[in-house]
Amino acid sequence: MTDFSPLQSELKKLITSSGPMPVWRYMEMCLTHPEHGYYVSRDPLGREGDFTTAPEVSQMFGELLGLWAASVWKAIGSPSVFRLIELGPGRGTMMADALRALRVLPPLYQALSIHLVEINPVLREKQKATLSNVRNLAWHKHIDEVPNGPGVILANEYFDVLPIHQMVKRETGWHERTVELDSHGKLVFGAAPEPTPRFEVLLPPLVRAAPVGAVFEWRPDAEIMRLATRVREQNGAALIIDYGHLRSDAGDTFQAIAHHHFTDPLQNPGEADVTAHVDFQALVRAAEDLGARVHGPVPQGDFLKRLGIETRAVGLMAKATPEVSEDISGALKRLVGGGRGGMGSMFKVLAISEPHLISLAGFADEEPAEKDQPE
Repeated sequence: MTDFSPLQSELKKLITSSGPMPVWRYMEMCLTHPEHGYYVSRDPLGREGDFTTAPEVSQMFGELLGLWAASVWKAIGSPSVFRLIELGPGRGTMMADALRALRVLPPLYQALSIHLVEINPVLREKQKATLSNVRNLAWHKHIDEVPNGPGVILANEYFDVLPIHQMVKRETGWHERTVELDSHGKLVFGAAPEPTPRFEVLLPPLVRAAPVGAVFEWRPDAEIMRLATRVREQNGAALIIDYGHLRSDAGDTFQAIAHHHFTDPLQNPGEADVTAHVDFQALVRAAEDLGARVHGPVPQGDFLKRLGIETRAVGLMAKATPEVSEDISGALKRLVGGGRGGMGSMFKVLAISEPHLISLAGFADEEPAEKDQPE
């Protein structure tokens, strides 16, 4: 990473001419600026990139999500056309693993219509290479472009990069947090001079009681409302997997990651991944308000164990060399374990579905999504 990013100059000019910029706008520009945005110009994944997602850790993750989608297909009556939609599909790894698992169910595999929602042209090309043998495959810039019909939406580490609003509590009320320039021309955090009118009325009681100086983060409900509306009206379910907290609370989680290390989110904008934790209580509230049924959230480790990841790992290790078996064991521990480096408790899983889907695999102590396992 360089000491100066092309986007930094543009941001400074904007702030100089128009005044302090809300955090949500800063985050949006860092990620999706048409020329210098982090998510429109590079492949951020893997050891050579900035972070590693669960599908890159092990094939087991995508396989189990594919089988989970199969359980939804059966639950809604095995429709002859079934849309499998992934939001932010990375290199296409998770979809490839899911489809390999679904080949054990020919009637479903024939019914599949695959849709990838991706804005990054670099990643689109990698997805095309990964999924070169897949039929009925289409790309979209937005989920609204996906044709209507029953299906499953997969959103793994998608909501954490949607821009957040940050509010700072002062004696005078809650003020929008901003990014501005200090006397040396350096990007720093600030706050709007006037409080946001009646903002406190909208807050959960736990947040209202936060002390002066506390930061509260929130995202607009537009995206979760789109997913909830789609599954409610079109039939099916959406699966959201991300890191975050189960209840709305105060706290500053705005962060940047570059080369697998945390860095200052105001340094070298556009050159690092900027994210914030997902407020799962807010997602639940918005989905339920629209009449969708909510399942979970539950820790990722519990969800994957209920789908049979431990059995799948044993099956893979039985056919593998000792070195590969050790890798599989390590991947299993990372996906379901807690503690440092473990994703099992930090990541949560939430499903939203049409109202008549009473139960879904992974959200109670029930059988794995499918007893069949891919070779």
